[in-house]
Amino acid sequence: MSHDKIQNSVHDAFFALHHGLPRQGPGSDATTRRLLALAGELPARPRVLDLGCGPGRAALLLAAEAGASGAEVTAVDLHEPFLDELRAAARSRGLADSVHAVAADMGELPYPDGSFDLVWAESSAYSIGFDTALRSWRRLLAPGGTLVVTECEWTTSTPSAAARAFWDRHYALRTTEENTRAALAAGYSVLGVVRQPESDWEAYYAPLRARADAADPGAPGMAEALAATHEELALRRDHAAEYGYTGYVLRPAGDAWRTRPEAASGADRAAVRAVNAAAFPTEAEADLVDALRADAGAWLDGLSYVAETPAGEVVAHALITRCHVDGAPALCLAPVAVLPSYQRTGAGSAVVRAVLSAARARGEHLVLVLGHPDYYPRFGFAPASRYGIKPSFEVPDEAMMALVLDGPGEQAGPAGVPRGTISYPAAFGV
Repeated sequence: MSHDKIQNSVHDAFFALHHGLPRQGPGSDATTRRLLALAGELPARPRVLDLGCGPGRAALLLAAEAGASGAEVTAVDLHEPFLDELRAAARSRGLADSVHAVAADMGELPYPDGSFDLVWAESSAYSIGFDTALRSWRRLLAPGGTLVVTECEWTTSTPSAAARAFWDRHYALRTTEENTRAALAAGYSVLGVVRQPESDWEAYYAPLRARADAADPGAPGMAEALAATHEELALRRDHAAEYGYTGYVLRPAGDAWRTRPEAASGADRAAVRAVNAAAFPTEAEADLVDALRADAGAWLDGLSYVAETPAGEVVAHALITRCHVDGAPALCLAPVAVLPSYQRTGAGSAVVRAVLSAARARGEHLVLVLGHPDYYPRFGFAPASRYGIKPSFEVPDEAMMALVLDGPGEQAGPAGVPRGTISYPAAFGV
């Protein structure tokens, strides 16, 4: 048999193993919903592009649940049998008019700029590379549009030789910090980062494992396809703690508000003080910023951010400093201030997203905020009590919130998050 025929038989055997499986990569409806929630408010019937859709589990959910009236989903894949599975599933769910399955290459998409409110890619960006995906898909987003992409990455700084050898052959993994930096460098704001739980892997691998166990190794190309599948399954069994999928919710950084770190030279200090003094009834918050700046144990260079107009006027400020939860390091977001004349313009949201992105890029894990429960959940914050975290003073439960920057979504529970009482820097006086 010629080399090409052998390769074709292995290709066909690989897809025979995968046809009819509910998913073609780690995932779950819960993770899809978690990422969708972080995407923020969408049009009543958003235009969604699902890239590398496979049999379309995410496409079907998005068609039913994205937007107040569901979504118009264009689902793209190169493998026509997967698209046929999706079309059949859409018809059975009454979504045939909402899901449009298209055979196309995600690296050479035919759609005009600004065609979609939401671009979605679960377990598929690897086929063209994370950086290429960020660069080439950005043009497809309408103003205010969002890109959601999941990426396999290292979850340890010291992967084993076996895990590194496998991934070096297949796809060069990076860390969450490296991928966050890549997103920022590509001109995106990071709206949220969700580490997918192990149950997402099992939702993919359990049906695949059963299919492999039932396969005929004597079928053309099947021995090679099974060997590769068993190697992948064994690697996950033995090295699950070393790598995993992470979802990124990204939005192109807008031109209306330029966000940046406070100048290290001190040139912004007067403007930062003026913003905080004007935003609150007294100068207590302005004094707090000055006191935190003087506290070497609390102040973190690069985590005091400002938003400014195109003319360079500083109109908003957000500060993150070091606090602790039961002795473990965490971050405190406070204060957040916007000049009164620029409130409700998006300046505050822009500067909060920017400073949270900077914290992620540093590899920080946990941010706490005491604030309005109708405002901060848009950034991914949830009641801190869900993680077993509490302040040392009485506040409404819903007002004390936590954001896990690099951990699992809410549905995975508080594993890995420190529990206990928050210790604030002395300047807070609590």
